[in-house]
Amino acid sequence: MDAKEIIARRVAREIRPGTLVNLGIGLPSLVANYVPEGIDVFFQAENGVIGLGARPPEGMAEKSLTDAGGGFVTAVPGAASIDSAMSFGLIRGGHLDMTVLGGLQVDEKGHLANWMVPGRMVPGMGGAMDLVAGARSVVVAMLHSAKGEPKILPECTLPLTAERRVDLIVTEMAVIRPTASGLELRERGPGVSIEQILAATAAHLIIAGDIPEMELD
Repeated sequence: MDAKEIIARRVAREIRPGTLVNLGIGLPSLVANYVPEGIDVFFQAENGVIGLGARPPEGMAEKSLTDAGGGFVTAVPGAASIDSAMSFGLIRGGHLDMTVLGGLQVDEKGHLANWMVPGRMVPGMGGAMDLVAGARSVVVAMLHSAKGEPKILPECTLPLTAERRVDLIVTEMAVIRPTASGLELRERGPGVSIEQILAATAAHLIIAGDIPEMELD
């Protein structure tokens, strides 16, 4: 099981029945592949789809059915196509139960930076700012480090996506819950020790009691 699958499987365990959940582009889109059986959820993409399913098998893609990043997806029974105005009306109106977003950095205050790197060309901010501000719960799904450098920092060095504190950070190494007191380590990745997590994290982590290994099945 690679790092991205670990993250997607763990985030999928946060999904609750009957909810409307936005999946960001890239790694977050994998979450739809691992929703536990029996959980009925409607995944939304800001390009105007409600009812995203798992990625299609090789050679079975429908070219007109994509997520916000242009990746091919499937649709579940009852899925709907809506225009961009309706899609962002749902986001800005506070109707999303959860959003799952990738991250470039998260800091000790739970602030997320995920929309640009100064000096680099980017396609645009997309719906990231609206999603962090509008969703009831914000889950960050990201690799713990990039090119050997920590992504969980005392303070973000990249432009913040929003001033709101995110609700949960899931990496292949740890599950971390940002609180008013700081970042609380809640779970360890498969086979990962607390010492390894601390070595890969620049921010201070609050560790209280035994930290269980995350469940993925």
